[in-house]
Amino acid sequence: MAARAYWQGQIRLALVSIPVEIYSATKTGAKISFNQIHEPSGKRISYEKVVQGIGPIDRDEIVKGYEVSKGNYVILDEEEIEAVKIESKRTLELVQFVDACEIDPLYFEKPYYVAPADDLAEEAFIVLRDALRQAGKIGLGQLSVRGQEKLVALKPCGKGLLLETLRYADEVRKGQSFFTEIGADKPDKELLDLATSLIEKKSAPFDASEFENRYVEALRKLIDKKAKAKGGGKILEDVDEPAEADGSNVIDLMAALKKSVDGEKPQGKSAGKTAAKRKTSTKSASAKKKSA
Repeated sequence: MAARAYWQGQIRLALVSIPVEIYSATKTGAKISFNQIHEPSGKRISYEKVVQGIGPIDRDEIVKGYEVSKGNYVILDEEEIEAVKIESKRTLELVQFVDACEIDPLYFEKPYYVAPADDLAEEAFIVLRDALRQAGKIGLGQLSVRGQEKLVALKPCGKGLLLETLRYADEVRKGQSFFTEIGADKPDKELLDLATSLIEKKSAPFDASEFENRYVEALRKLIDKKAKAKGGGKILEDVDEPAEADGSNVIDLMAALKKSVDGEKPQGKSAGKTAAKRKTSTKSASAKKKSA
């Protein structure tokens, strides 16, 4: 089955209009959703609309309201909400161009593939794609979808274009307020060099297929096993519990980094003992020099 277009319209750059189709670049197939089940009957639980102090109510008695203060609401009917929706325009006008590095990753929300709508649109589409690539720029505009206006960014993606919806400024929290208590001290140079070496050693081109959602895979296996099992009893997998950390055991950061760079997995107690031995041997050597 062919993918259904999320949006169809035209991209406008000044006096040039390019008919395009936009498709979602992501899918939710890997997600596992659960339903709430009434265990004695095995039937799915449904939910009633209930008002506190009144009980169940009819759906036609429900309206939308915005809470302006505790327990006080401004009531809006569907006609009023519809009246302020943005007209669903079929044109995405590129109003500004910025360097890719100017947009903080926090603003990026969801990606979509953009393709020319037909053969006639292909030439202009290719010109826009290659011009963005040559200039090293991202195009910005606002896309009207289902009565709402989304801020979007457009950039080259292989033979096509990638459109990403962006969060508006009031939807992003500023991170500095979370970092105020972090000290301004510079790290030890040797520790920094070791950490950098470890990062370089583990660096490789990104390939998303090398990673899998192990939780989802484990859930699928458990569901399959229970579906095949008779009686539907509990099936518990053996899980290795992590060893409890010893509060008195302090891992020497230098030793841990050196072992990591050398390809050895640092172990809590051994690293602590090694650090203690190193300190002891250093003190002994110093004492011998002084006595000499």
